[in-house]
Amino acid sequence: MAEFLYRLGIRCARGPWTVIGSWLAILAIGGAGFGIGFAGLATSFDIPGLPSSKVVADLEGALPEYAGASGSVVFRTVDATPLTEQQRAAITELAGGLAESIDVARVFDPFRMEQERVAGRAQVTGGTQFISAGRARSDAEQAQLDSALARVRAERTALEARIAGTGDPTGSLGDRRRALTAEEADVDAGLARLAATRTGLDRQAAMLADGTAILALAEPIRAVSADGSTAVVAVSFTEPRLELADSSKRAIIDYVERHPIDGVEVGISGEIAQGMPAIFGVAELVGIGFAALVLGLVLRTLVGAAIPLVSATTGVAVALLVALSFSGVVQMMMTTPILAVMLGLAVGIDYSLFVVNRHRRQVLGGTELVESIGLANGTSGNAVVFAGATVVVALLSLNVIGIPFLGLMGTVGAFAVVVAVLLSITLTPALLGLAGRRVVGRGGAGASAATEEPIEPMRNRRAVGTVVGVAAVLLLIAAPVLSMRVGLPDGSTEPAGSHAQRAYVITEAEFGAGANSPLLVTAQLPADLDDAGEVAAQRRVAAAIGEVDGVIGVAAVAVAKTGGLAAFQVLPEGGPNSDVTAQVVRELRAQEAIDGISLGVAGQAAIDIDISERLAQVLPRYLAVIIGLSLLIMIMVFRSLLVPLVATAGFVLSLAATYGALVAVFQWGWGSAIIGLETPGPVLNFLPIILVGFLFGLAMDYQLFLASGMREALVHGASARVAVMRGLRAGRAVVSAAALIMALVFGSFVFAESGIIRSIGFGLAVGILFDAFAIRMLLMPALLHLLGESAWKLPARLDRLIPNVDVEGAALERRRTAVAE
Repeated sequence: MAEFLYRLGIRCARGPWTVIGSWLAILAIGGAGFGIGFAGLATSFDIPGLPSSKVVADLEGALPEYAGASGSVVFRTVDATPLTEQQRAAITELAGGLAESIDVARVFDPFRMEQERVAGRAQVTGGTQFISAGRARSDAEQAQLDSALARVRAERTALEARIAGTGDPTGSLGDRRRALTAEEADVDAGLARLAATRTGLDRQAAMLADGTAILALAEPIRAVSADGSTAVVAVSFTEPRLELADSSKRAIIDYVERHPIDGVEVGISGEIAQGMPAIFGVAELVGIGFAALVLGLVLRTLVGAAIPLVSATTGVAVALLVALSFSGVVQMMMTTPILAVMLGLAVGIDYSLFVVNRHRRQVLGGTELVESIGLANGTSGNAVVFAGATVVVALLSLNVIGIPFLGLMGTVGAFAVVVAVLLSITLTPALLGLAGRRVVGRGGAGASAATEEPIEPMRNRRAVGTVVGVAAVLLLIAAPVLSMRVGLPDGSTEPAGSHAQRAYVITEAEFGAGANSPLLVTAQLPADLDDAGEVAAQRRVAAAIGEVDGVIGVAAVAVAKTGGLAAFQVLPEGGPNSDVTAQVVRELRAQEAIDGISLGVAGQAAIDIDISERLAQVLPRYLAVIIGLSLLIMIMVFRSLLVPLVATAGFVLSLAATYGALVAVFQWGWGSAIIGLETPGPVLNFLPIILVGFLFGLAMDYQLFLASGMREALVHGASARVAVMRGLRAGRAVVSAAALIMALVFGSFVFAESGIIRSIGFGLAVGILFDAFAIRMLLMPALLHLLGESAWKLPARLDRLIPNVDVEGAALERRRTAVAE
């Protein structure tokens, strides 16, 4: 590989315009593919096989009008006074306009819903009065019929006595007997009719009691606040949550913004308002600017600093355009291309920097320009290829956990890394060929490599102190991880003043936190129920749901015409990310059935809970895969058992500290105001897994560049402890610059508008800083110093089985040096 990269570097340096033209052609092809294949991005995601997914599938079959996405538009008077008639009319008119928007199934006028609530209560009152009047009439009729029956029977008894005395049942006595018999039959028929009437009244009374109970349970669920200052317009879509186009949600936002109402503030729930965040913004450009500054300080020349930036941005453009070209084939979440941008910029700059820095040092040492480019490509470029391969394997391993959207994130990120590697070993040498000696700078024209100063190993006491100190600090930072909660950001974590944040705050203030996280519960009723039985079953289910701790309201929504599937809206006490809401979901599912009626739980809050729990389940498995992968790669590269163990243990420690920092800032709110986070919440549910894959690959990059230098010094005859210091001194400057650049690029996304992107940028930035500076430059060298010669040994049998990997291309460098001499 090193020899091939050497020849490739020479060819690229001698024919730079061919290389540049080739990449421009690839970029143009990617642009054409984007124009043809881009079909938008998803703002939400799902995991197949979740309990809530089955409920949604059942709804799609039996009650499709409740299976689509939903959201709300919230209106509140700015002075907290009741909405005026003019304002109410304007809201009703706006709701009618929203109903005409694309993909909208229904829009619920809050004032009409309130009228229906009042009408329902009036109907109950009227029904109660009707039944009372009916029972009064039946009681009066009963008394009349009982009196008539008693009279007939008494007269008949007397008549039978007279007939018995005369012994003649004929004549007038016989006629009277027949008349009394007919009259008694009429009274009996009247009594039968009255019994049927009373049965009907009892049946209506039972239905009325069930309806009254259902209405009482639904009383806390309102569309207009008690003080009349706030109204919520609910919007249901024809398309499911995952298939709803961003343009359909954007149409709702645009319509609301075009129709302001005097004296009324508006909020739009996150289900609608959360859209595609900008891939590039001012903050990201500032991050790239700081990265350019670091490059300039390290390379001491603007031309040299520009090369990694050109290489990285070209790679991001190619990777992004090609990946988005497939968005019409696979459903791609909005964060997927943004992660590719983050990773592509970071590794693209770093990988190109390693090659440029190696070339610059060689030229300063007297190597001819083109030869130096080839050597840099064959040595540092070789390390870049291996390091990139490590990152790619780590990211592609996200596919083994069985969660499609994470697998796609890993795949797109891996593609961005592959493109960055290819550019580093082709475009970077081409640009170096064009730059000539300008990459060295004015001060380097006559410079030569300085004579290496003697290196003394660190003292044992210092090494022990470093190990204890670094471990203690990182464990202290990691402590908050013990209280980590995961979830999806809700409207409260969105930027202050945004539609989603306003909607969340207003809804919580006027209707309670649970109004931001309604649940949808389904119940499979028996198929042979009549109307009364159906209402009674609904009452039993609603009453059982209402008895669950944390439930404050239950509304019977609908019953399918076929199949008996009933839907209920459930209002929990807590918000979307509340432990109370999660417990409500668990308790409802634990009941499994009520009087033989099976239950299912869905709704956005339940879906988010399901996703978070599934991700938490697969995290240990993925972490085990990554740890095993780390050990195998490090054993192969460094031909040692202890070096891989140190590298892997250090990664786990830095990962734990990263998790702890995330909890402290995003969950506890420590310093959150600095990054514009108004309300703390749970840690993004898929972030722990993403951090494992991304940080592992990047951590192994720094491990390779530092530890391979130590191993090379050891091979050249230095003692183990001197080799550790020599490798550290040789690589710490460029690794420090690379880590700082990555942290700046990732950290720039902390100020993005999207709460999801902010947390990802923060996690990657602090993870890089912890691992590069605390683990790779402090803990790892100190531990290897203490381990001494034993750190670099491998059992003979294992040594014969594992192929030798010349990561840094040291053999190529030695051979070229020998030829030159």
